[in-house]
Amino acid sequence: MSISQILLEKGLLTPEQLIDAVNLQRAEGLRLNRAIVQLGFLSECQMLQLMAEQLQIPLVDLTDISIDAEILRSLPSKVVYRKRLIPISRTNGMLNVATSDAFDLYAFDDLRLTTGLDIQPVLAPRDDIEKLIKSHYGLGGDTLDEMVGADGPDVAGNSVEGGEDLLEMAQEASVIKLVNEIILEAVNERASDIHIEPYEYNMSIRYRIDGVLQEASVPPQMNRFQAAIISRIKILANLNIAERRVPQDGRIKFQVGGRQIDVRVSVIPMLFGEGVVMRLLDKANVLFTLQQLGMDDNNYALFKGLIDRPHGIFLVTGPTGAGKTTTLYAALNAIVGPGLKVLTVEDPVEYNLAGVNQIPVNHQVGMTFEKGLRAILRHDPDVVMIGEIRDLETASAATQAAMTGHLVLSTLHTNDAASAPMRLIEMGVEPFLVSSTMIGSMAQRLVRRVCPKCKEQYVPDPANLPRDLILDPGETLARGVGCPNCRNTGYRGRTGLYELMVMTDVIAEKIIERAPSHQIVAAAKSSGLCLLREDGWIKVRAGITTPDEVVLCTAL
Repeated sequence: MSISQILLEKGLLTPEQLIDAVNLQRAEGLRLNRAIVQLGFLSECQMLQLMAEQLQIPLVDLTDISIDAEILRSLPSKVVYRKRLIPISRTNGMLNVATSDAFDLYAFDDLRLTTGLDIQPVLAPRDDIEKLIKSHYGLGGDTLDEMVGADGPDVAGNSVEGGEDLLEMAQEASVIKLVNEIILEAVNERASDIHIEPYEYNMSIRYRIDGVLQEASVPPQMNRFQAAIISRIKILANLNIAERRVPQDGRIKFQVGGRQIDVRVSVIPMLFGEGVVMRLLDKANVLFTLQQLGMDDNNYALFKGLIDRPHGIFLVTGPTGAGKTTTLYAALNAIVGPGLKVLTVEDPVEYNLAGVNQIPVNHQVGMTFEKGLRAILRHDPDVVMIGEIRDLETASAATQAAMTGHLVLSTLHTNDAASAPMRLIEMGVEPFLVSSTMIGSMAQRLVRRVCPKCKEQYVPDPANLPRDLILDPGETLARGVGCPNCRNTGYRGRTGLYELMVMTDVIAEKIIERAPSHQIVAAAKSSGLCLLREDGWIKVRAGITTPDEVVLCTAL
């Protein structure tokens, strides 16, 4: 029986759906099974299960598979990329090859002739096969094979000096496809940054995933096309491709699966070429609600109470990459509405917020944080967000705004919440102004979450734990073993650690006295302050993260 007859007999497909699938098959030249899956009548897994039963071909799970390097050398990479199949094991002269298309009989015949081995096909989802190919054979390998075969050494070399030649190279269809693959892979892996780094004999591509740089698997021939790849990125970012002596910055916009991705591009000349860092700004991944940030119920209630106040300064502190801007965006989303006028001054504006008037800083024309803030106060705002308080002028303007009845939200680079008021004083703001206008400050860090797919409970050795993490006898913690879902890191996603200090009369007195930060911490703890590290241990005991992550981003 044909696949269509089996599907009709089992009631998995209606005659009308079969007609639609046949029409798509003829229109696009697909196999019928592919057309059925593409139309959404059956999932790929359902179709593979049916084919496995009818054709007596094993259906395998590739998520935890380990492939020997010798097995991978059984097939030429060109065949792997072109046919989208991969060898996974070899037994007694039989090569087991994973494929998502059991009807590609010509491919199996080609493999028998190429390898001289008997071929045993096994079925697996196409996405799982694609991930294995990228991890073992390298990103964009099929495109590179086409480029090596078509372009030759004159086009592929890195010694090109003329801007016109570089322009031609960058506009080659294969180069465009390769750059798209690099960016798409970063989006699929949830990367926040792409680092392209030139060295003498190779080019490195690394993705920053959950705050940690991870090497992308890149075929060795990628280095030959370094100039073309970087030129293509510079064209997309509207940069000067002929200028390779000075740093350049630009921006690219992409549509990926209906999502708007903004890419900030920075190009810097280095010893062996130009280094590129691309910051991926995905609006869908940053606009969290306050409940999704990782605050416990107590911190959430305090934080919500502070941002609902009509005036005062609230500061979010922490190092670069701690998620401060994300927290402020979540705060604005929580309070924005038709009854409030909300204005921001940012450098740069990373994400567009509905209902919020956003102003970009432009240093070239003298549009600074301080000038922007003073200007927007004439626009009758209720809430003002300043991207960062960097100097006395901005700090003074923020203080004046808070004193005249505005809620001011901003960020500051300090290690803990108690240091925020002292930092303003160090900038030159009078202590009595800080104590009277500041309503609170919150330090935060980001820690990686334990991967839910490979999470396991274990009883830790007390000798290997930080001395301030006290566990009950036999109490278990969570850790990730490592799996494809987390790229074998044991972590997937991040959450926040928070240290929220609400201004009290006692703390205000300490600020006026210019007391050191440890005295302010003591006063805040008497009012219920939970330190960053203490919040970290709460999340460790809850199985959200690990002791190593908390130790890495907090200090005793």
